[in-house]
Amino acid sequence: MYTHNLDPVLLSLGFLEVRWYSLAYIFGIIIGWWLGKKIIVKRFDKIGQKFNLIEFDNLITYLIISMILGGRIGYVFFYNIEYYISNPVDIFKIWEGGMSFHGALIGIIFGTYLFSIKKKISTFFLLDIIACVSPIGIFLGRIANFINGELVGKITSSSWGVIFPNIDMMPRHPSQLYQAFFEGIILFLIMIIIIFRKNYKTGTCSYMFLICYGLLRTISENFREPDIQIGYLFNFLSMGTFLSIIMIISGIVIFSNLRKKNAF
Repeated sequence: MYTHNLDPVLLSLGFLEVRWYSLAYIFGIIIGWWLGKKIIVKRFDKIGQKFNLIEFDNLITYLIISMILGGRIGYVFFYNIEYYISNPVDIFKIWEGGMSFHGALIGIIFGTYLFSIKKKISTFFLLDIIACVSPIGIFLGRIANFINGELVGKITSSSWGVIFPNIDMMPRHPSQLYQAFFEGIILFLIMIIIIFRKNYKTGTCSYMFLICYGLLRTISENFREPDIQIGYLFNFLSMGTFLSIIMIISGIVIFSNLRKKNAF
């Protein structure tokens, strides 16, 4: 049995703190940026689909802004709307925590769409690359969640249970690590296998990301405590599960539409 005693702060310089969670965002973006360009060169240039890599560099700014805004707005509306209606100024206090993956996803999709329209580039082409590298950031983010001792799992009697003293002294599932494995490692492998298939069709990774992430997140949600301010929707669905089901449905709808347009 492990008792969680990790410090969320890597380095403190008095007025400045370097937190693991911030580093997860930074390195997730940097590694995803680098790998995304590698995928474009190795996968698409080989089949004659030329793309100016400078445009991918330009896209990163859109993604960072969209991710932060979408993640914060999503958290406000999906997870704590009543609190922020009463305390609207706190919406801007991002440093106090509170980001939603599903909100960040919506922000990224919207930001990518605006960029693609401006640059006259296929939206699905860009989203496919983003889908392939996103699991890296998700993995690092979930590891940071574990270090922070947040988003804890349900109480368990298993030998690998973790005690989070800032919550209580009961052993709990390290659900953050489950999510890092499923939503990070497994999802990454699935995306890479798909995008390097022969006869790959643009848009495939986009809808498969929605479907696969939704399914994998639903599995891990079974081990995670629901947000205390929300509890279970309809007495059995956590907010994360509910939003993931919407992701799955959205992925199926996109697949159906692409198929109707003879893209497959």
